[in-house]
Amino acid sequence: MSKMMIHDLGLQTPRQQRKRVGRGIGSGHGKTSGRGHKGAGSRSGHKNRVGFEGGQMPLIRRVAKRGFSNKQFAVHVAEVNLKDLEQAFEAGAVVDLVALRAHGLASNGKISVRILGDGELTKKLVVHANHFSKSAEEAIVARGGTAVRVGQGEAIAK
Repeated sequence: MSKMMIHDLGLQTPRQQRKRVGRGIGSGHGKTSGRGHKGAGSRSGHKNRVGFEGGQMPLIRRVAKRGFSNKQFAVHVAEVNLKDLEQAFEAGAVVDLVALRAHGLASNGKISVRILGDGELTKKLVVHANHFSKSAEEAIVARGGTAVRVGQGEAIAK
């Protein structure tokens, strides 16, 4: 059995050969090597900035810009209904952002909790949230639970 040598491996991915310029008129890339005649583009070291279109008004300036977006400043809120709390939690449980994430009711990107009143609640729960709808808060208190309002970002620490 012979040893495998490095040259037996071959290339793992196909590679394109580089264009060899300045190798005679028959190559199609001879004489000026595809750089044209005279001017800055024919000289070594010449570079154009990204988006430069030879003095023509660039596309980024030709196209109209409209409106604005506040998306980067948006507060990502986990909206949770009473029916979701009813299904996910046992009586007497403490419900906060960490618990909601553990039960799959709030994703990791959410930093604030809003409790909404859709559905029926039959259990006594201690709910920590940034905001409660009026009906949700009434339903939680009616079952003997407590609705604790926390400031922005505080629900994460609990």
